[in-house]
Amino acid sequence: MTDDEILFGLALTVVLATGSQVLASKLRVPALIVLLPAGFTAGALTDVVHPDKLMGANFSSLVSLAVAVILYDAGLGLNLRNLTGRTRWIVGRLLVFGVLVTFLVTGAVGPAMFDMPLRVAAMLGMILVVSGPTVVGPLLDYVRPNDKVRRILIWEGTLTDPIGGILGALTFHAIATSHRVDIGRGYQLGQFGISLAVGLIGGAVGAALLWWTLRVLRLGETLGTLAQLATVIAVSAGCDIVRDDTGLIAAIVTGLAVTNIRGFDMPARRPFFETLVQLIIGLLFVSISTTVTPSSLVPVLLPALGLIAILVLVVRPLVAFAATAQSGLTTGERAFIGWMAPRGIVAAATASAFSASLVDRGESGAEKILPVAFLVIVGTVLLYALTATPVARRLAVVKPSGTRVLLVGGEPWVVDMGRSLRTAGLDVLMWAGLDEERQRIKDAGIQLARGDLLATATNPGARLEGVTAVFLATDDDDFNALASVVMQDNVEGPVYRVGPPHESHGVVAPYTGGAILFGSSLVRHALAARYEAGARFLVQSASTPVPADHDTLFVVRADRRLEPVTGDEPVTPQEGDSVVLLGSAPLTQ
Repeated sequence: MTDDEILFGLALTVVLATGSQVLASKLRVPALIVLLPAGFTAGALTDVVHPDKLMGANFSSLVSLAVAVILYDAGLGLNLRNLTGRTRWIVGRLLVFGVLVTFLVTGAVGPAMFDMPLRVAAMLGMILVVSGPTVVGPLLDYVRPNDKVRRILIWEGTLTDPIGGILGALTFHAIATSHRVDIGRGYQLGQFGISLAVGLIGGAVGAALLWWTLRVLRLGETLGTLAQLATVIAVSAGCDIVRDDTGLIAAIVTGLAVTNIRGFDMPARRPFFETLVQLIIGLLFVSISTTVTPSSLVPVLLPALGLIAILVLVVRPLVAFAATAQSGLTTGERAFIGWMAPRGIVAAATASAFSASLVDRGESGAEKILPVAFLVIVGTVLLYALTATPVARRLAVVKPSGTRVLLVGGEPWVVDMGRSLRTAGLDVLMWAGLDEERQRIKDAGIQLARGDLLATATNPGARLEGVTAVFLATDDDDFNALASVVMQDNVEGPVYRVGPPHESHGVVAPYTGGAILFGSSLVRHALAARYEAGARFLVQSASTPVPADHDTLFVVRADRRLEPVTGDEPVTPQEGDSVVLLGSAPLTQ
């Protein structure tokens, strides 16, 4: 290829990777549904986007390093404190049963369905055992199942990637060296143990390097992000040099260590790193799908649809119900876990690498591995994306609709406001620091948050699960301002605070931005004074005229979404909504 063709090919790949994800976000579908067809179409219509022509033999190595970065980022989201008791037990059983049953069933039906030798079918089966957080995560974000189900599926999808990658490498080496599959023998089990040890050592080295760079050298956000990227790539490459595909284990172990070892204090959101990971995912899916040709799909299309049906309707439900037996999960939760096993980037990457190597070695039927894997990836993602939401609703595992408010403060007017929000149909959780304030909340019948909740919410490495809006209304304006800044990246939804007194000379509050509740007139001290003078909160239908001298504080939509009134933009009630008002203080005689 000429230099101009290479430049055009690289630019087109980046544009397709980015544009597909933008389009998917607007259509509210997983990006994979758009990425794979975009890459496949580009590969069929032009020759400039084929990775083997753009990067040659280096493509598989770049894919390995890119997947390591993705898994490191996934590891950063896995807090071991959430993997306790039954959750750990369920995830472990899902991994063991899922790998064994998927491998055995695919290996058994592969020779008859795709006219390939048993050893090649075994390679296909090991490739398809993986799922992946890059697919499961976006699907769950769209479906919004309860936290228990989400946690189980995210852990399973993240941990199965490195395990499947290593087992795939062992299967490949067994086929390449002996032309048969003997994974069950002691030799291969020993090889798996060695690979696991190399990955764990690499992860320990990566964690030590990041401790030195992030804690000892005290690098800032920009240099710290670069240090993470360099460390993950270096450790992953080093492990792969020592032993194939062990870099995936090293990457995820490094991410787990950074998240779970106290002292790292990683932020819950890392904009640059997350942007980089999104770009890598897009580039990989587009590049790999360009290597699949229409002519390679036609012979395996119908058998692949049959394999998808077996994996979705037989294998996954069997694995899920066996793994969750006597787990304490409801029937709906067990069924939804049995309806969520899409394949993702690691399946595509390993299929691309191993099939090409086996084809070069002259293995019969190996050329069918990539198109079959491609169809399984597209088919499972499309099927689950279209059905997951209605299935989750039917099984009653979706989080309740509406806003769940964390109201911080214990003054009488704040507690009464929380009671009014609950009367309007919202799920309200309150936190306060003083014993008398916490008792006041209990006496009002409002759910009281545990004592360390706010410490968790302000931890840079934590995410506050289940809360979709935070209202800071303590009697300390500087605390409200600082907490709003710290918590805004740790909550699924917005963080608001009551306004400080006008012309205040506080340390932080007058000079900090952020969303201010109720506009500039109803600041904290004005609200408290008005309540002490006898003003009370009122909940009524939006269709009822607002009484004179009443101020609208909140609009509760028909679907129980809460929209507070702020000084930034007006909130207009609609038919079916409710409003929370603050009345005027009664006139004194």
